[in-house]
Amino acid sequence: MQIKDILLAPGSGAFFYDDQAAIRAGAIQDRFIYLGEPITPEFTAIRVPAASLSIGLVLTDDTVVWGDMMGVQYSGAGGRDPLFETSQMSELMSRVVVPRLLDVDASRYLDACAKVFEPFGHKRLPLAIEYGVSQALLHAAAHLQRTTMAEVVCREFNLPVPTRRVPIYCQSGDAREINVDKMILKAVDVLPHGLINSRQKFGVDGQTFIEFVKWVAARTRQIGRPGYHPVLHFDVYGWVGQEIGLEPQSIADFICKVADTVPDFLLNIESPADFGSTQAQAENYAKIVSFLDDRGSSARIVVDERCNTLEDIRLFAEAKAAHLVQIKTPDVGSIADTARAVLLCKENKVGAYVGGSCTETDLSAQASVHVSVATQADMMLAKPGMGVDEAFSIVGNEQNRLLAILNRRVTKNVS
Repeated sequence: MQIKDILLAPGSGAFFYDDQAAIRAGAIQDRFIYLGEPITPEFTAIRVPAASLSIGLVLTDDTVVWGDMMGVQYSGAGGRDPLFETSQMSELMSRVVVPRLLDVDASRYLDACAKVFEPFGHKRLPLAIEYGVSQALLHAAAHLQRTTMAEVVCREFNLPVPTRRVPIYCQSGDAREINVDKMILKAVDVLPHGLINSRQKFGVDGQTFIEFVKWVAARTRQIGRPGYHPVLHFDVYGWVGQEIGLEPQSIADFICKVADTVPDFLLNIESPADFGSTQAQAENYAKIVSFLDDRGSSARIVVDERCNTLEDIRLFAEAKAAHLVQIKTPDVGSIADTARAVLLCKENKVGAYVGGSCTETDLSAQASVHVSVATQADMMLAKPGMGVDEAFSIVGNEQNRLLAILNRRVTKNVS
């Protein structure tokens, strides 16, 4: 077997874990912290530093390949796994996962994932463990096959070697105006996210949000280079439903109203409402999609909350319950399932957005790039962190390096 030892190293994610329930309930923001008591179980404060756990696979040639485990920013919300706790994950890794890793053929990626991620005690392993370990196994397979991680994915899923870049989407965090300027100056493909996660940011009847959308469009025209025309993508964290109501027709009407204020731009609205369960979310999002399509609107809705695992993504894709599905990588679990999710969306003619979280790391972001490019997702998130510069550099540069290698492979094969 090619794995002879396992290393575990505690670390930090690139942002913070936030108690979404407390923020939705009106927690007051004091500069960077939130005041008040947490609501979501296991949170000791409303905002806590993100933790991670790195796993290193020591191969027989003494090469060490790594992957990173972590939770997402809004852990414990919308049907997600609870708050990531490093010591708990480390104990479970040592007791259950390490013996499995020492007994697999690391050159056979999907087979290795299937064996390592078998249920334990009739339960699925924590998705953070699947995510980090599957990154390390993908690195291992690429090293053993002397190829890129993207080519491992292509080989395992019988896909052609890609040569087309995947559009990159940046998120602003709370420094909205400054980060929008950065995105425009760097000609980001999709922007700005906006972090519209409170009543204050959404406004009465959504007026504050609408003014922000109009400002982003105007700013793009004002300082963007000639011919620059990004997709405008806003995450509203369910606030359309909370402020306008949970009637799908009313939500569609509001989204059309917003789209009409920026007619020259393609508009994505992520998480317009939270209907309380995965099934209810799928049924009502399908109605919103139908209403928007019937009206010929250029606006698209993007599902995030309540659509976490591969099984959830299958439900939404088959029901046409979104124009675009965020495949939130740590919530999906194994990064092999991220690849499966993109392909599933494509089969059902639904957009596939390989997302993730600001709490991730450079390693998990780079692995996500390889899966996104291999499967030719419709867009991918610049991550980790809430700044623009670092995340756009990590994801953009990794994609450019990867495409340089893949283009050389294709050119050599043709010649």
